Amino acid sequence: MPETLSFKEMCERFDVTPRTLRYYEYIELLQPSKEGRTRFYGARECARMVLILRGRRFGFSLEEIRQWLEIYEKNGDKAQLAAWIEMADRQLAALTRQQKELLLSIEDLQKLRDEVATDLKI
Repeated sequence: MPETLSFKEMCERFDVTPRTLRYYEYIELLQPSKEGRTRFYGARECARMVLILRGRRFGFSLEEIRQWLEIYEKNGDKAQLAAWIEMADRQLAALTRQQKELLLSIEDLQKLRDEVATDLKI
């Protein structure tokens, strides 16, 4: 029998709060098996959790992740991978824009800081 994790073990393995895990279930990103009130997470749910957390780290919204995971269920892995490339391209463009904006902000702040420091030495 494949390894299954309890609710507590799932939280510990993926370093998420119980509230986060419950929310992911509520919005149907995860669908653990249940025996009474006890939840069990198998390989499928663990793999989905890895993808969810990776997607969040890359800046994707939970809705984007949900839709992307749904593609696999409806159309298989090839369609899901094609959608992933499109999503990644969009996110890379957005992150690149943010990076440029941050660099400009850093330069502006450094310049202003240096001007104030120079004025204080008068």
